[in-house]
Amino acid sequence: MLDKTRVLVVEDDAGIRMTLEDMLASEGCAVDSRADGPSGEAAAREGGYDIILLDLMLPGRDGLAVCKNLREAGLKTPIVMLTARGANLDVVIGLRQGADDYVPKPFDAGVLVARMEALLRRAGEGGSPATGASNQRAVIEFGDYALDKRRGELLRGGDTVPLNAQEYRLLEFLAANPDRVIGREEILDVVWGYDSETTTRTIDVHVAKLRARLGESDLPRHILTIRGRGYKFVV
Repeated sequence: MLDKTRVLVVEDDAGIRMTLEDMLASEGCAVDSRADGPSGEAAAREGGYDIILLDLMLPGRDGLAVCKNLREAGLKTPIVMLTARGANLDVVIGLRQGADDYVPKPFDAGVLVARMEALLRRAGEGGSPATGASNQRAVIEFGDYALDKRRGELLRGGDTVPLNAQEYRLLEFLAANPDRVIGREEILDVVWGYDSETTTRTIDVHVAKLRARLGESDLPRHILTIRGRGYKFVV
């Protein structure tokens, strides 16, 4: 799927940059790379790329600023943020600035390729890269809630419902696939795929937290458990 894909890699770590270049070249991609924020932003503005891999910490201008500037300039190319930080705040801010996905370092090559393919497939189908062609709207409404993908927020009556980055990511994935039974392994691969030590039990814990955020701990309305199979999101 990545064959002939034009990729811009903006990464200041020479070792990681070379690894990405080799990995993507082996997938058939045409790869350009930059080592700092200003030159990376300039290259992205010139256009011609199908997807951008953008490091969070860059000399000259950080990835968050680069992402924000590109979106404000009207660039719609899918952007994947690469971050070595574990802080949820960085991820939330990155999504709000217009990033379509994020992959923490150290990343698994297979997971990165799969996420790139998903973004490109969804963009090609006309859907929003961040959530898929199954729901092309910028806002997913369900019950009393609205999931604003551009702002990276869950809203209820105009007020923000506090979610950490992983809760948001899980809810966004489920909401983008309504009425489909999704197995725990698939959720694990998409939402926690980079972390080999994470277990499916973590999904159950986060689903319980999401239900509490939605005020439906006792009687789930939107995130249903399908015994022996996984979860289903109902609008």
